[in-house]
Amino acid sequence: MAPKRTDGRGPSGVPVGVSAGRSPKRTNVDDLILDIRGLRASYGAVEVLRGIDFTVARGEIVALLGTNGAGKSTILRCVSGLLKPDAGEIVFDGRDVAGIPTEDTVRAGITQVPGGRGLLPNLTVEENLRMGAYPIRRQRAAVKAGYERVYGIFPRLAERRRQLAGLMSGGEAQMLAIGRALMLQPKLMMIDELSLGLAPLIVEQLVQIVRDINDSGVSMILVEQSANLALSVTDHAYFIEKGQIRFDGSSRQLLERDDLLRSVFLAAAR
Repeated sequence: MAPKRTDGRGPSGVPVGVSAGRSPKRTNVDDLILDIRGLRASYGAVEVLRGIDFTVARGEIVALLGTNGAGKSTILRCVSGLLKPDAGEIVFDGRDVAGIPTEDTVRAGITQVPGGRGLLPNLTVEENLRMGAYPIRRQRAAVKAGYERVYGIFPRLAERRRQLAGLMSGGEAQMLAIGRALMLQPKLMMIDELSLGLAPLIVEQLVQIVRDINDSGVSMILVEQSANLALSVTDHAYFIEKGQIRFDGSSRQLLERDDLLRSVFLAAAR
């Protein structure tokens, strides 16, 4: 289960969730799988991230919420190596991974389920899964173990392993995207929009799968348009606005911050 935060106060003595800041729980680097400090990133001349501090404890699911364009996906892109940050540290499992190639971050144990799922529609289910194992493609036993792990979690994918990904339903496609991210036994999985466009029953099934994956020891970051869903699954949450952290505290506390969540609800309703 995810570590519980019961300290209630940030490093300056201010209650966690009232203003951004690190809780005493996060002062011990051994408790952290991911420690981001002072992260800045831009697209061309437009600065998107403005000094982000963000941490994930080992075995934890963290919610990352915010308005459209706030910088949520940019944080994930920096962690995964898809975008080189302008400044700051990204320490993953004791190693600084800021700016290293994506293939190296994957080998280190970071995988991502991108928004839009990022599947190759003209490849089969099994071929898409194989893409997730690309860094270990020559290790046949490891690739086989990856297939067995994914098909054990998602029996429907096993049944449709020879079907083209482009012919799958939205729920099946999301299962495939998560399965692809599991092929390498990640230490940290980042999911960008778990529930987008999916029926409530499918979302319920996926949420349980996310919990099961987390219970197996995988730390997780969940970027999600549904604040209620994200905060029901996680213990800790961040809220980002205009490239800066506006909230760092327990998910329960963020549920009480109508001033922040109202903007997310309004954006999701558009």
